[in-house]
Amino acid sequence: MRMSEPKGVAETLLQISVFAVLLFNTVAGTGCSAAVSETANAATSKATTAANANGNSTETSAGPRIEIEPGSPAETVKAFYERLKEKRYREAIHLTNLKPAIEGLTDDELREFAVDLEAVAKAVPADVRINGEIISGDSATVTAALPEEIGEEPEMQEIRLRKVNGFWQILAADEVTEARIKKEGKNFFYELRIDVRQNEAKEMLERVAKAQLAFSLQNKGQFAEVEKLIELGYVPDDIRSSESTGYVYRVVLIEGGKTYFATATPAEYAKSGRNSYLLEPSAAGPSKVIGRDNSGKPLRE
Repeated sequence: MRMSEPKGVAETLLQISVFAVLLFNTVAGTGCSAAVSETANAATSKATTAANANGNSTETSAGPRIEIEPGSPAETVKAFYERLKEKRYREAIHLTNLKPAIEGLTDDELREFAVDLEAVAKAVPADVRINGEIISGDSATVTAALPEEIGEEPEMQEIRLRKVNGFWQILAADEVTEARIKKEGKNFFYELRIDVRQNEAKEMLERVAKAQLAFSLQNKGQFAEVEKLIELGYVPDDIRSSESTGYVYRVVLIEGGKTYFATATPAEYAKSGRNSYLLEPSAAGPSKVIGRDNSGKPLRE
């Protein structure tokens, strides 16, 4: 079982989807203390007993479940993932401490994050299995089967909550991120999306560098067009479009393919990204990606 350790902004930037980061990975962390593990195991044992005794919460091949009480932390977790699955995004996020970041967004502004949100909705398991709940004053932990990262099989995760004005709230952001959310309000998601996509753009060009190196070693020093790299599975096909990446990528062959350069430029400056990136191979060592704010223009034409 994994214990949730909310991740800070710096670590979330390494992930793929803005909302996936905040609504999944900040809830599901790595490792838990022995004391917490013992408590969680005890809760799971009680849940198993309750499941066997209760016709509404039966033990199946999927494991034990608990009976979910109205107004309980478990009910909040259940409602959160149900609303995500149903694409009721605003209602779902209102159940977390990301609430101040969503309150100021209009419906049209929220739709700007449709690609990220839909990726999250698709990743929610059809049946979120909840099998443990521990309440201590205004704090609570709910144990549920969820993917630690999008695309992975569900594992038992522990989700932390706190009571605010009589209602349970999922802690989807750590204290540092929460302070940033309160300060930036609705701009938080926009700024985080820029941070994430800039990181992704840099990583994409680093992947291109590795792909070109691998191709050249097998083809007498020649480099490849981007379509060939996609065909070989060296780079993902979303390098073709800015819809999901927020960046426009170019791989340009020079001197008949004996050398090349690659660029990543924001599709919408200051909205999908601020930094432009350039990859140029180096004869003296590994290729490096450089990046800076170039007012939305490529670093090399």
